Amino acid sequence: MGGIIYLRLKKHITVKKNSVIRLKDIAFLSGNTNLKQEINETFIYKITDSDQSVSVIDGFIVVEQLVKKFPSIEIQQFGPNQTIVQVERQNRIPSLFMVSIIWLLLFIGSAMAIMNFHYDVSMRGVQIKLHYLLTGEETNYPLWMQIPYSLGLGIGMILFFNHLFKKRFNEEPSPLEIELFKYQQDLDSYVSHYENSMNNQKNDNK
Repeated sequence: MGGIIYLRLKKHITVKKNSVIRLKDIAFLSGNTNLKQEINETFIYKITDSDQSVSVIDGFIVVEQLVKKFPSIEIQQFGPNQTIVQVERQNRIPSLFMVSIIWLLLFIGSAMAIMNFHYDVSMRGVQIKLHYLLTGEETNYPLWMQIPYSLGLGIGMILFFNHLFKKRFNEEPSPLEIELFKYQQDLDSYVSHYENSMNNQKNDNK
């Protein structure tokens, strides 16, 4: 009945409210024991209202529970020491009015940012001079240059962010996705540190 189980915790998972978390939900298992399936179904934690939006499951607690339930099994843990559990919020149908307001604010803000940038670098003056150098004619509106430039600016932004609505052009992550990934990493590190600090304070009080 004995054997060895190799355990690697998942770094981050998302669950629904009031979910029951079992070992298979937060960890990958490998080993040479016949109890692997039963170990996978081991109860670990139940999400409650007190968890709010985030909870942290420590690997030491997981191993301790497994050792108590399966004393004949040797547990070896690798990888992350904790699993960040994100409690999924109920999806609300967005209000068309609020979506319109946010879209309008973003549109005006981005348009003003682009126009102010072009004004600061005197883009119109540069295009006028470039038109004169290429054609020898003076004009205040070199449309043959300004229109393709404007279209290219929009296409360049689409290619830069690698998305057109829900369509993705290739598997390379966009700069926005990388920044969101970095933000999630920093958030997980903060939550993990804060949770450990709270647990240490509770243990000191005991």
